Amino acid sequence: MAIQTVEEHLREVSSIAGFFAAKFRLAKSGSLIGLVHDFGKFSDAFQNYIRACVSQEFSTGVFDFDIDDIEDAKSLKGKIDHSTAGAQFLNSSISQFEKAKFRELCAQILGLAVVSHHGGLIDCIDPDGHNKYAERISKSDDKTHYSECLSKLPAKIRSECESLINMDLIAELACCVKEIFVSNPASVVQPSNKVREFYLGCLARCLYSCLVDADRISSADFEDPQNQNARMNAATDWNVAIARFEGFIDKLGLTKPIDRIRRNISDQCRQRADEIQGIYSLTVPTGGGKTFASLRYALHHAAKHKLDRIVYVIPYTSIIEQNAQEIRKIFEFEGEDFSSWVLEHHSNLEAEQQTWQSKLLAENWDAPIVVTTMVQFLEAWFGSGTRSVRRLHQMANSVLIFDEVQTVPVRCVHMFCNALNFITMFGKSTALLCTATQPVLNELHKPDKGQLVLAANHELVGDKSRVEQLFAELKRVEILNRCKEPGWNLEELSE
Repeated sequence: MAIQTVEEHLREVSSIAGFFAAKFRLAKSGSLIGLVHDFGKFSDAFQNYIRACVSQEFSTGVFDFDIDDIEDAKSLKGKIDHSTAGAQFLNSSISQFEKAKFRELCAQILGLAVVSHHGGLIDCIDPDGHNKYAERISKSDDKTHYSECLSKLPAKIRSECESLINMDLIAELACCVKEIFVSNPASVVQPSNKVREFYLGCLARCLYSCLVDADRISSADFEDPQNQNARMNAATDWNVAIARFEGFIDKLGLTKPIDRIRRNISDQCRQRADEIQGIYSLTVPTGGGKTFASLRYALHHAAKHKLDRIVYVIPYTSIIEQNAQEIRKIFEFEGEDFSSWVLEHHSNLEAEQQTWQSKLLAENWDAPIVVTTMVQFLEAWFGSGTRSVRRLHQMANSVLIFDEVQTVPVRCVHMFCNALNFITMFGKSTALLCTATQPVLNELHKPDKGQLVLAANHELVGDKSRVEQLFAELKRVEILNRCKEPGWNLEELSE
């Protein structure tokens, strides 16, 4: 029987979480929370529980230490606290840096990820005003086994923790916090304090996402080593995808006027792809070829800025399968294993349509091109539990394309804008908003709740006159006002 020791698991999670968090310039923070997240598993109570599970054959031959995934261990499942001890260690260690600014906030952001890594982010303040995080962090030693775990901590793990917990760690997190709360003179619209606090929550959730995904990957890959072969283990070579896409574009005919209009739109998107990152718009009438034009922009933009993936967000499941199929045809040639480039993730996928590889990659969007829904996007940002949040960090260092962006639920508009601002400002991502009816998300009625910060010259096809020209060129229906007083009778209508 293969055994993954707690020490091995902590080291592996630390390495993966640090790699993920580097996208937010928080590599040290990610490494540290990965190293301490399961400190509570060094207690006798937890070790006895693990041995009981093994002896009773609750595992199937290959056992991993993620007890929250053992369905048969009902009697003790969730009753042995193994996550608070790590947060208490962080709180105690970081509090020693008395002169460090933001040290308490840094300790809480790190500790919050650790205490929440199995059940979802806890409420720091509950609806009644109680400080639930403070209560959790001050939990008694007999319940968290903190002293016992600290005494049994392997020397190498302790040494690695000590090397990470220093002023550089606090400075790393403090730098991000300062960027959130210090006004940017280059920005025309300064966010309100309410929005800045929202960004701080986004920062905590993104770091939490890095830990949760790293933890699940370590456990899953130990249990089934073949998982590693299905994951993205190298940087995406966008030149390969670009060659196939440009080959596809070259084969499209230009005999009809609409074909030439679509090519012109596509060429404009290609030209703008080399510009700086930010939030852009693509306002094109129906029939203008937004899907391929936006994808062309994304491919070249990702190559230019060395981004990890493209996430194509579509509002309706009724059209996602068709769009995904069209995109897949461009990249997947018969007889070649190119299928890992395009990943569909939505509720309409039936079991027989999914392979074990696609199910695995959908857990954390581990593919170069992800086609998903607005529901999945919002779940990653704002959903409860741990399943959806695993995908959140994958939106960093990416191109996010939103098709029919005007369909964002009204009650979610401010949250959507704030999340998009955060991931583009602090996550090195670019967003492209595609629609024929572009909502004015940068001029909302209540800007203090948050609104989009668009890039300069954000419209890819040009200024307002150019957009109006496109609508005129692609006009397919003309509505004539034939109303009259006192109205039309049946005989007149029949004619």
